[in-house]
Amino acid sequence: MLIEREHEARAMADDTLLRRIVVDPAIFSGKPIIRGMRISVELVLSLLAQGQSVEDIRADYPELQPDDIRACIAYAHAVVANESLDAIAIR
Repeated sequence: MLIEREHEARAMADDTLLRRIVVDPAIFSGKPIIRGMRISVELVLSLLAQGQSVEDIRADYPELQPDDIRACIAYAHAVVANESLDAIAIR
């Protein structure tokens, strides 16, 4: 029961984070971006994979908020886990 509640809470948190991700065909040919900015999820994930810290990324992209970076990780998790991406806005 406790594990189920933790999973539900995590899923709700991920959905909240995923609302920060937008797909707009007019920006980067429809690649997932953060809050309508011209910063792609792919870029943030690549920087993290290269060992950049959240602080370093935010220094280079000061318009990003910590939850934006967490949203990118939540997006990657949802894709790999084949989970729902319904929370992502498509414009």
